[in-house]
Amino acid sequence: MPTARTFQTPTPVPEAIATVLAEAGIDIVFGIPGGETGKIFNALEKYRDTIRTVVVRQESLASAMAEVYGRLTGRPGVLIGQGPWVLGHGIIGTLEAHLSSSPMLLLTDFSDGAGLTQHGSYQTGTGEYGNWDARQSFAGVTKQVVEARGPAEAVHGTQLAIRHALSGEPGPVAVVYSGAALTGTVGPDSRPRIYPTAGYVPQPSPPAHAERVEAAARAIAAARAPVVIAGNGVRIGRAEDALRRFAEALDAPVVTTPSGKGCVAETHDLALGVFGTFGVPAANAAAAGADLVVAVGTKLGSGDTAMENPALLDPERQTLVHLDVEPLNAGRAFPSEHVLLGDAAATLDALTDALTEALGAQATGRGRERAAALREEHGHFDHPAATSDAVPIMPQRLIAELSRAIGDDGIVTCDAGENRIFMTHYYRTPNAGGLLQAAGVGPMGYAIPSALGAKLVHPGRRVAAVTGDGGFAMAMNGLMTAVEHRIPIVTVVFNNAAFGWVVHGGSSVSHFDDFDHAAIARAMGCQGIRVEDPAELGAALRAAFAEDARPTVVDVRISMETSFRDVTSPLVRG
Repeated sequence: MPTARTFQTPTPVPEAIATVLAEAGIDIVFGIPGGETGKIFNALEKYRDTIRTVVVRQESLASAMAEVYGRLTGRPGVLIGQGPWVLGHGIIGTLEAHLSSSPMLLLTDFSDGAGLTQHGSYQTGTGEYGNWDARQSFAGVTKQVVEARGPAEAVHGTQLAIRHALSGEPGPVAVVYSGAALTGTVGPDSRPRIYPTAGYVPQPSPPAHAERVEAAARAIAAARAPVVIAGNGVRIGRAEDALRRFAEALDAPVVTTPSGKGCVAETHDLALGVFGTFGVPAANAAAAGADLVVAVGTKLGSGDTAMENPALLDPERQTLVHLDVEPLNAGRAFPSEHVLLGDAAATLDALTDALTEALGAQATGRGRERAAALREEHGHFDHPAATSDAVPIMPQRLIAELSRAIGDDGIVTCDAGENRIFMTHYYRTPNAGGLLQAAGVGPMGYAIPSALGAKLVHPGRRVAAVTGDGGFAMAMNGLMTAVEHRIPIVTVVFNNAAFGWVVHGGSSVSHFDDFDHAAIARAMGCQGIRVEDPAELGAALRAAFAEDARPTVVDVRISMETSFRDVTSPLVRG
C-alpha cells in the first residue's frame, strides 16, 4: 500500500518533532529548556495528553531518567536540553546508555541562534575557531550523531535517530539542531520528504539461524553440567520470560552478571545470583563447575569474570554458547564454539523448542538438584549479619529489612559505591525486573533519578532508590522533581558519613560530617525518617512504602565494619 507524506500543511518544526516522538510511542520526555530547544518544549504543550514532559533541576537527572525509561520500555528515552549542558551534566545517563545498550535520544542544539558562529559566539558548538565542537564531542559518547541544519533535516533526522537508537545493539543517539532548523516549517514540498515515523522504527531482530540453533541445542543436550549466564541484554531484549522458559526446559542453574541482576527472580529454584568479581559463592561455584555455558546478552567483561580467571570460565575446558544481537559482542572475550546472533527472546524460544526436541521428555541438566546442593554448601542470601542488632546498623540487616518491606513486586535502583556492591551480593531480587543498576559505567548520583524513571514507567509498583550518603548529596535535588510531579519513590540512604569504598581502599580524606538527610528531605516536602536503632528499621521502611502521595527518605546510620573487600571473590583476591 502506498505511503502518504505526513505533513500536508506547513507545520512548525518543533511541532513536527513532537509529532515524530508521539508516532514512535514515546510518552515521557525529560530535560531542561535551554538555547534553541525551548521551542521543542513549547511544542510539547500541544501533546500533553500523550507525552508527559518532566522538567528537572539538572540535566544529569534527566539523562538517568531517560536511560532507565529506554532500558525498561524498549522505546528511546528522550533527554532535551541545550548542547553544552546535555553533554556535560547529562553525561551520567548518556554514558550509561552507551555502555549498557539502552535506547536513548539526546535532542539538543548548536546554540548558534545569533548566526555569527565564525566570530566565537557565546556557547556556540559549531566547531569553528573559538567555539566548541558539538558533533565531535557527542560522537565520543553516543552511538551516532545526527546534524540538522534545515527544517526538513531536523524532522527526518529525528526519525533516523530513533532508527539508529533501536537498531541492532541499542544505544544513545544525539540530534544536534541548528537555530535555523528549529525556526522553519515543514510541509508536503519539504526535501527530504517526510513520511510517518513508523517506517523508520526498525522491526525486531530475527532469531538466530535455525541450523545454528539446532547445533547449539544438540551440544547443550549432551552437556553434563550446563549453566546459563544472563546479562543485561536479556532485559534490553525483553527476554526475561524466554530466559526462564529456556532454563526450566534445560533444568540448569542460572547466574547473572552484575548488570544482568534482576533479569531473573533470585527466588526461582534455578537462580543462584550474581557471579564474578563480587559474585556470591554459589553462583561462582556453579559457573566454575560447568562443562557448558550458555551466555545470553552479556559481553562477559573482565569484571563479570573475576578478571578472566580461568578457574571461573575457561574455553579450554568448557563449551561456550554465546547469544547476542551484536556480532562484535558474541565471542568477544572468549572464543565460543556456538555463536547465535539474533533477538534474545526469539532465539531463546527457538533454542528451547530445539532443546526440547533434542532432550525428548527428560532434561539432563539436574539443575534444581545442583542448585540446591550449592546453596546448602555455600549459603544463599542468608548472611548471619542479616539478623544483627549491632549499632551502627549492619548493611546486611538493612538489606534484609528492605527485602521484607518492598514486597514481591518491588523495584530497587542502585547507586555506585559500596552500597551497590552490598546490594549485588546480599539482596535477593524478588522478581524478574526487580533491580536496576548502572553497571555499564557506574556513576554516583544515579539511584534517585533512575528510581524516578522506573516509577514513571511502573506507577503501580513500589520503587526504592538505594544510595550512599555521598550519592544522595549528588542527586538529592531529584526529590524536588519527585515532590513537584508527585512521584512517591522511597530513597534508602546507607549513611556511614564517608565515601565507604574510598575509605576502605585506604584513603583518610573521604570522611564527612554526619548530616541528617531525613531532615533535609522534610525541608523539601518529602517524608523523612532517621533510623539508628535496628529494631526500628522494619517499621520505618513499612511507613515509607505506605506513603503513596509523596517521596520518602529513610536515612539509616550504618556500620563501616563491612567493606567491599568482604564481598570480593577469592578468585580476584587470589
